[in-house]
Amino acid sequence: MLIELKDINAFYGGIHALKGLNIHVDKGEIVTLIGSNGAGKSTTLKTISGQVVPKTGEVIFEGNDITKQPPHVTAVSGIAHVPEGRRIFPRLTVRENLEMGAFSVKDKKVIGERMERVFHYFPRVKERINQLGGTMSGGEQQMLAIGRALMSGPHLLMLDEPSMGLAPIVVEQIFEIIHELNKEGMTILLVEQNAYQALQIAHRGYVIQTGEIKMVGEGRVLMNDDIVKEAYLA
Repeated sequence: MLIELKDINAFYGGIHALKGLNIHVDKGEIVTLIGSNGAGKSTTLKTISGQVVPKTGEVIFEGNDITKQPPHVTAVSGIAHVPEGRRIFPRLTVRENLEMGAFSVKDKKVIGERMERVFHYFPRVKERINQLGGTMSGGEQQMLAIGRALMSGPHLLMLDEPSMGLAPIVVEQIFEIIHELNKEGMTILLVEQNAYQALQIAHRGYVIQTGEIKMVGEGRVLMNDDIVKEAYLA
């Protein structure tokens, strides 16, 4: 087991956002969280990355308790979080954005090797290497955001709504790359409004409603479940 959330209760002010949440991701898996807006999907990722500190419960990563670990420490411990909306640095070049992803890496050779790996997955990013991030298309910015996360050399890659606002053909490209990353060994926790796309590539999925896990199962099984179909695949 790579990461486990145990009985997580998290709040935004007086709002009980996560209610006794229990999920886990095994090494080498793609696990997806699906649910409606406000269900607690993004809060789950933020709890893992340290942006939200739960009132009770534990986050265990590679055998270590990281529940109250600051985000900058979590970022260098092997967890990369690509947030909803991408949040690249618009006034920095593509190269500078990628270098920011490797801020904790001192070895220039390692940085160069990781950048070449990003270019392997995202040739378009290489083509835009000297362009300002803010001048790229939405799809290109999403590729850059994932590439920036890969620059940290993560053991767990968390993606929050990677298809949001993108054209269908770009969505297909992004999901093909997510699948390829996983086939090469990357463990991925995926939050995605496009439940059909997510469940197609996920080993397992969790259905979350109002901060609680309502269903869990293999991706293909959930995709064929009548309740899931009606609520998220219609």
